[in-house]
Formats: sequence, C-alpha cells, structure tokens
Amino acid sequence: MTGRLIIEVRKPGMLTTVQDAGRQGYQKHGVIVSGAMDEFALRVANLLVGNAEREAVLEMTMIGPALHFREEALIAVCGGDLSPTREGVPVPQWQPVWVAAGSTLEWKQAKAGCRACLAIAGGLSVPQVMGSKSTFLRAKIGGFSGRALESNDVLELGARTARQEERIERLRVKANGSPMLAEPVSPAWEIFPNYDLTPEVRVLLGREFERFDEASRRRFFQEAYAVTPQSDRMGYRLQGGALQLAKPFELISEAVSIGTIQVPQEGNPILLLADRQTTGGYPRIAQVITADLPLLAQVKPGGSVRFRQVTIGEAHAALLERERNLAKLRLALAL
Repeated sequence: MTGRLIIEVRKPGMLTTVQDAGRQGYQKHGVIVSGAMDEFALRVANLLVGNAEREAVLEMTMIGPALHFREEALIAVCGGDLSPTREGVPVPQWQPVWVAAGSTLEWKQAKAGCRACLAIAGGLSVPQVMGSKSTFLRAKIGGFSGRALESNDVLELGARTARQEERIERLRVKANGSPMLAEPVSPAWEIFPNYDLTPEVRVLLGREFERFDEASRRRFFQEAYAVTPQSDRMGYRLQGGALQLAKPFELISEAVSIGTIQVPQEGNPILLLADRQTTGGYPRIAQVITADLPLLAQVKPGGSVRFRQVTIGEAHAALLERERNLAKLRLALAL
C-alpha cells in the first residue's frame, strides 16, 4: 500500500451520504438513529470486502455519483441497481471487486430499486459522532462534514487488515493487467429479501389500530398505498384510501421506531424510516417488521406497498431466519 487511500468525488449524485448501522443509544436525548436505509445491503457489502458488518458505506439514492480511486481498492456494491460502470464496463454487484488505481466508477439512474451501498475494504475514515459515522442531515453532524457529498470532495479510507491486503494483491496478480476483476464470491440468492417495486410488507398491529373505524382497518390491508414524491429518508408519505379514526381522541407524543406507520388527521399514512424523529403524536396503525425494512428502502417514489398482518412470533421467526442466513454467509467468507 502506497500513500493515503483517497477517493475523489467527480460527481455527487442525487443524494450520496456516509451511513453505517446508525447512532444507537441516544434517542432518549432526542438524537435520531439515522444509518443505512437498507441494513441488509450494508451488512452484506461489508462482509464481502472483509469489513466489520456495520462499518460505514456510501449510500446513494436514485442517481449515483462518479468516484475516482487514486489507489487500488476492494469494493462491493449491494442494494438497488444504479448501473455502476468503470469507464463504460459494468461493475458486478453483490460481489467483491478489485479496481486498479486510477479507476473512475460511475453510477447512473436507478434501474431497479432505489438505493445502493458501496463498501470499500478499510472503511471510510470520517470522525465518529456519538459512536457512529452516519450522516444526520438535518442536524449537520456525522458522515462527511454532516452533509451529502459534493463535487471535488475528497474521502480518505481507513487502514486495511493484513487479510484484505492479501486479497487485493492476489486479485491484482490474477487480473494480469486488467483494471477490474470480480472475486467469484456472492451470497446465495435465497437469502435475499424479496426486493420489488411494489412489495408486500409484513406488519404488526399498532397500539392505536383498534381506534380506527372498521372500514379503515379493512382498507389498510386490502389496498395498495402509493409512495409519493414527498418522501425521503425521514419517511414515506403514502397515498391511498383515507384512514379514519372511529372517534377523535387526544394522543400524547410517544416513542416511534423505524417502520412505524402513523396516520395524521387527513388520513394518508406516513411510514417512518431511518431519519425519523424519536417521538410522534399521530395514531400508530401498524409497525413494519424488522426483516422487511430493506424492502421499503428500495421502493422509489411512484412505487407502492401493500401490508399483511403477522404475529409477533412470525416476526421473530423472519428475523431469526435472516440472521441465520447472514451467519452462514459470514462463515462461508471466513473459510
């Protein structure tokens, strides 16, 4: 390894931020979690390049950046398909890929899904704020100067492990002069979430579910809800059949979580996501289960979601299955 490992931002994309697994333990002080929208993609990308699973990545939304690598690197691109290329040649996704020094990688418009994660061996060398490298855009803290990347920004990478250096050297030799080479390693397709433009996501009933009138409770599970353009990392504003309370009542603000579905007075649900507030005062009709959160991260504005009720036991089983699959991948990569 020679010199500092540097990436230059030639084009920033629509919204490219540094995100890890989030800022845990500070919600009681009103500090939001943030973190990657698609935690599954974050963890798999990091595993593929040999990083800690919750290490910071670059999360790109809808239209990706153009990045110039001054030094060789081992990368993995996971999540939505934003058509990554190296000087016109497609970059394999969901695989470790060695790229030569001097490479410029460019992401285009989202072809499938909405967000992609770029993990780089060694991780991103940005300061931790309250134990996390994640960007909290509204407070302008974390990540790269508390903001989305801009043209001419320069990112420095963290130190690589000896094993990562060995992999890079092996792939460089195997590339035999080629500027890019994918390592023949990828997750089994059966472990992937059911990414879809119009996913059905599983939910638990919210604490105020029974306060909605019977027609609204039925409608919530029968109709698809469109993701409107007024949606972002804080939450998706959904549009569909209006949901109404059986009778008005006052609700004191209470804790909310990623996946909480609130219903304001006008009746269109708001689905809270990574940059959500820590408390909310709207009635909570449902809660998306943890295992299905990655599906939401890949729905573009204009897409839609449907909801299906499950039990807490089914929610636990789905999460345990995901964690078992990730453990298998972790073991396979270690071997």
